[in-house]
Amino acid sequence: MLDRDGGGELAACWARVRGRLRAECGETVYRSWLRSLTLVRRDGDMVVLSVPSRFVRDRVTTQYGDRLRALWTDEDPAVIVVEVVVASSAAVSDSDAGLSALRPSVVDVSVADDDVEQPLRAPVVLRPADPTESMSAPLDPRFTFANFVVGKPNELAFAAARRVAESETVPFNPLFLYGGVGLGKTHLMHAIAWNLREKHPHRRVLYMSAEKFMYQFIRALRFKDTVAFKDQFRSVDVLMIDDVQFISGKDSTQEEFFHTFNALVDQNRQVIISADKSPNDLDGLEERLRSRLGWGLVADIHPTTYELRLGIMQSKAERLEVAIPPKVLEFLAHKISSNVRELEGALNRIVAHSTLVGRSISLEATQEVLHDLLKANDRRITIEEIQRKVASHFNIRITDMHSARRSRSIARPRQVAMYLAKQLTQRSLPEIGRKFGGRDHTTVMHAVKKVDELRAADRHFDEDVDMLRRMLES
Repeated sequence: MLDRDGGGELAACWARVRGRLRAECGETVYRSWLRSLTLVRRDGDMVVLSVPSRFVRDRVTTQYGDRLRALWTDEDPAVIVVEVVVASSAAVSDSDAGLSALRPSVVDVSVADDDVEQPLRAPVVLRPADPTESMSAPLDPRFTFANFVVGKPNELAFAAARRVAESETVPFNPLFLYGGVGLGKTHLMHAIAWNLREKHPHRRVLYMSAEKFMYQFIRALRFKDTVAFKDQFRSVDVLMIDDVQFISGKDSTQEEFFHTFNALVDQNRQVIISADKSPNDLDGLEERLRSRLGWGLVADIHPTTYELRLGIMQSKAERLEVAIPPKVLEFLAHKISSNVRELEGALNRIVAHSTLVGRSISLEATQEVLHDLLKANDRRITIEEIQRKVASHFNIRITDMHSARRSRSIARPRQVAMYLAKQLTQRSLPEIGRKFGGRDHTTVMHAVKKVDELRAADRHFDEDVDMLRRMLES
């Protein structure tokens, strides 16, 4: 173990950790997020590092925290805790060695906010948990129920997740969450785990990806330790498996997961699953497993609406404590509609650019910083494309979209196409009407209103329209 007062040896250890971190993450990431990491002190089994702001601290701990602790442990197995604090320039030296005075007392660190010195929130501590939690994947501290913005596309999934997290019993088993990439499945999974650990600390919660489940299973087979593997997974109170579609086509892993699932359900233990598709649409899964996954509550998360995206952006800007002009948030919510993860990544980029370069956030700066992302999201959906997709879905001819026929089998698909044209294109109502056989703009308005009413009254019709929208946006 490195001696707490061995400043030269500690500095050398930190230099090796930084070097490995730099090599693994790449020069761009290192310069943007990791270069400001500064070694404060070593105290027993704990190493304290500092960064210049809360924004950088949150980014470092969530994206690189686990790897940072692992590298320290590789250099010195006696280090099991890495603490990341926010330090003013006066509190910590900015030298390349990054080594301040080594002393056992806690550094008094504060950060200025509106020219008033305020104490920091509790520092982030990267510490291995109990045996169950150490096998569990790390939880993102940002992903809580309080930080989840609820709207019509995700309200069912959110309500179901809250019920599972707060209930003393098992309300439905399993809870199956599904939706496209970046719509909030993982956020809800983490939120459930955080809530359970806070309100029911006695319950053993195991959260991991399906990929890690498979890895643990293969490892148990390799070392002939399957009994211990079964005991670990079947003794938990709550099992949470993310991205279960990963085990599609992997027969041995599916077999073990099937038996683990059954054992937990038989013991009335909660199982929570997420995937990118509903159980019935997951290819490569055994029929019996697909059937089991649909036993409980299946809750889908629909693509976000403009209003929901804007709400998410406003919420995230508040958490970052950064003043962002409303026009910038509205612009991003309108331009980036593919998924929330990409939207939040865009916001992080413009905030990081403003912080590192010292340039104020404006609409012009946003367009410049995100030019590559905006270009990728600027695919124009045409009315002709919508007409072809809707006609194919309802098994009618393209010419029926322009005809005067009013039978329901023709009129309803035509109304759906008008509705999607209004939702997915920038065309005006008169322009849309002209594309549908020279119809008046009032006809388009009637179609939009009618489809909205039908979606609210008929779940199957709503799912049809939503599926068409997803296909067009993909």
